[in-house]
Parts: sequence; C-alpha cells; structure tokens
Amino acid sequence: MREKKPDSLFPAKNNNSEFVILNSKLIIGAEGDRSIVAKKLAGIKKENDHYCAGIRAYYKGVEGMHSQNFIELHFLEELLPGYFWIFPLPNGEANIGAGMLSSSVSSRKVNLKEDMLRAIANNPNIKDRFKNAELTGEIKGWGLPLGSKKRALSGDGFLLVGDAGSLIDPFTGEGIGNAMYSGMMAADHIKEAVEQNRFDAAFLKNYEEQFYTRQWDELKLSHTMQKLCKYPWLFNFVVNKAHKNKALRETISCMFEDLDLRAKLRNPLFYLRLLMND
Repeated sequence: MREKKPDSLFPAKNNNSEFVILNSKLIIGAEGDRSIVAKKLAGIKKENDHYCAGIRAYYKGVEGMHSQNFIELHFLEELLPGYFWIFPLPNGEANIGAGMLSSSVSSRKVNLKEDMLRAIANNPNIKDRFKNAELTGEIKGWGLPLGSKKRALSGDGFLLVGDAGSLIDPFTGEGIGNAMYSGMMAADHIKEAVEQNRFDAAFLKNYEEQFYTRQWDELKLSHTMQKLCKYPWLFNFVVNKAHKNKALRETISCMFEDLDLRAKLRNPLFYLRLLMND
C-alpha cells in the first residue's frame, strides 16, 4: 500500500521517512532555478523568451587570461544570437560555456554543446587559446531564469531571492550579484517583518518594490543589449564604433551606472546618430 502524502504544499520527511507538515509564518524561496516556492506560491512559470538555456564545462590550460581575471563574453558567429563565456577560476582553470534564449534554441533547433565545441575547435578568435587546454569533467546544462521581466518576488508569507526570483542578468547570464543583493535586502525586510509581526503581502511587497527600484533599470539595459545580439550587423557596428571612439566606448560603459545614459541605449535615435557620425 502506497504511503499517502499529507495535504501540504511542501511535504517533508523526518528521520524515519515519515511525512510531516512544517508550519511557518514566512518562507524564503532560495532554491534556484527550479524553486518550488516560486512555482507554487508566486505562480512563476518558465517562459522561453525570458529563459536562457546554458551549458558549462571546466577546462585547464586555457591561454590568454586577463591579468586581473576579468570575465569574458564572446559573441561568436557559431553561437549567435547567444554568447560564449570564459570565466577564470583558481588553479589555472576556467569555466567555459555558452548560453542562448530558449525560444531561439527551440525555433532554430540549436545543439548548444555541438556549437560550443565547434567554436572552440575552429573559431579563429578563440581556437588558439584552447590548443593546449584540457576538458576536465562533464559538459553540463542548466536553465537560467532571466530578469528581463518583472515578476512577483513576494506575497502572503513568502519572499523570493536570487534565481528563484528569476533575477539573472539577461545580457551576461551572471546571477551571483543579484542573488547576494536580493538576499541582503530580504534579510532586512525579514527582520522588520518579525519585529512588526507582519507577514502579509502588502507589507512584504516593500521588499519587491525596493529591489526593482534599485535594479530594474540595470536589468532593462541588459535586456536591451541581449536583444541587440539578434541583429549581428547592428551589434558589430556598435562595438566597432566603440572600439574606434574612446568617448563612445566610455559612454556605453557608463550606461551601466548612469540612469540618464541608460535611456540612450534604449532609444532608436542613439543608433541613428551612430550611423550618421564617425
């Protein structure tokens, strides 16, 4: 006879493998991409236009790393409209991977693993850096819920942080920064909630509003950059212009920090002016 599960959103088992029900005034969804809290309480579902398919591998002996271990994003022909990354790690290793919107993977029937390995072997921009490199371990895939759309990060008795709240940067695929920031902010709000004994949606929404006030402009800018990758000719044009023009290069860099400059990158007139000026 099969054991009947209790009537609970989050049934758990004790040391005797018996189902138990745990009661709490507040639950924090911090379980990453496959968050049960996000799915069952916030109603967040996978949306291919706001979700990135990613694969990663670990290599030893990749050459040409920056002296300060900067991360690298490469927009290679084999992987557009996605991107290829090189993240330096300790002991001469590197996290190597590729990412692409799930909607593009599906519509173009892309095999990310094959395309990434082909780029490593043949792309003239990177192949020499891998001539003495060695793959260590397996190539693994994972999903990246992107912060290119505002979602509910709170509700009656719950908060979402990090990947559980779909807060990954749409352009770089980096999620640690927003995860840490949302976690620290959530901690402050949890303290206030406990002190005031307020765990209702109206009170907890302050966390969500504060996070988006601080981060939404940056996420929108990253989404704009991500969409730019769908048009290789325009993306290459902007990058080449920036490479040749120091003032433009610094302007684009500052857009990630300056609220007024961010709006320029989302304005079509910005690109029209680039076309008309050297």
